[in-house]
Amino acid sequence: MEFAQKLISTRKGTFLLSALAAVLAGGLILVYVNRYRSSVEAAGAPVTVLIARQDIPKGTSGSVIAQKGLFTATTIRESQLLEGAFSDPSTLRERVTKREIFANAQLTAGDFAAGDTSVAATLTDKQRVISIPVDTAHGLIGRIEPGNRVDVFAGFNVVPLASDGTPVNGGQSRAVLRRIMGNIPVVDVTSKAANAVGNGSTNVALKVTDEQAAQVAFASDNGKIWLVLRPSTGAKASPPGLVTVETLLLGLPSVTALRSFGARR
Repeated sequence: MEFAQKLISTRKGTFLLSALAAVLAGGLILVYVNRYRSSVEAAGAPVTVLIARQDIPKGTSGSVIAQKGLFTATTIRESQLLEGAFSDPSTLRERVTKREIFANAQLTAGDFAAGDTSVAATLTDKQRVISIPVDTAHGLIGRIEPGNRVDVFAGFNVVPLASDGTPVNGGQSRAVLRRIMGNIPVVDVTSKAANAVGNGSTNVALKVTDEQAAQVAFASDNGKIWLVLRPSTGAKASPPGLVTVETLLLGLPSVTALRSFGARR
């Protein structure tokens, strides 16, 4: 204390204290400027974030978002980045939206829940899933499983018609078979245990288009469906043709056999 009083009582001491205060103030200002500059640079640092290109409904899987390109990668300042925002499209895998995401919003972890197992979440555009009842032989039950691909054949008993639409040949029905669609993914195979009298059933769910769904539903209700397993890789297919007694036993072309059903060509 006495030293400080003696120091400020002299001109030299006062000058030294003033110089020391100036250096200290300058150091504090320099530290503040450096911290401010760092914060500004951090706030302005460019970062990549995934932005929704359109409204994304609740329940949409991350794989569909990636497949359909429902996002765009955009560069923004780090200060604008929301907590948990996604920057890598691979982070969308095995996730599903738990709420609607609006256009131009950042995709964040808070918008998604874990899990991408819902069948509906994997469908896009005209894709549909239809379940058809089949027996063991016609449906390859025990041999097909989800992930396989099959060709679908439909068989009918058809009554030949004349050009005016009336039955011919006494109205006697004739069997006809045709491949109605190919390379169809199997989504699920569900078997119902047989009851006391031996009645059981198996349903096979197929991923088809909306038009194919109507065709396979009609064939299931009005004819008989066969599921034919395709190779897992490198599958090839011949052009589909009508199969009748004439084409099978006599080797007649499908068009020739078709005329016997009343068709003009």
